[in-house]
Amino acid sequence: MPAKSIHELPRSKRNYTFALTPLADAMFQLLIFFMLSSGLAPYSLLTIQSGTGNAAAGGAETPTQAPDALLDTAAIWSIESGTIVASGQRFGFDLLPQLTEALIAADTPRVLLIARPEAQVQDLVHVLEALSAAGVDAVQIASTVSG
Repeated sequence: MPAKSIHELPRSKRNYTFALTPLADAMFQLLIFFMLSSGLAPYSLLTIQSGTGNAAAGGAETPTQAPDALLDTAAIWSIESGTIVASGQRFGFDLLPQLTEALIAADTPRVLLIARPEAQVQDLVHVLEALSAAGVDAVQIASTVSG
């Protein structure tokens, strides 16, 4: 065993550190990859279920009005992709202001919206905004069953 010289400096312990920066970079790149590769189309095709009335005591549901009385006072609009079918005629969304004005002029307080399978959520939102702007707030939404 060699003798240590008096002039030799003491050696310090090596401290190994773990750098998290490369790990964070890799996780960020994975996050970006999965965000860009995932499809957003399923979120724009939400299914809409219709209600049958108000919940009464005991959890049973009772209709708010007789079906014939509802049809006499309600306009029925069918929403498709970018169009509305009202009174057997097909209209584009550009004519929504005229359609809502006609509802007000005819004193029709209710609208039943039937969402077809090809209608997207944005189509429904566009129609609801136009009805709300015209002051029609009694709107019921139903959907057709596909398949």
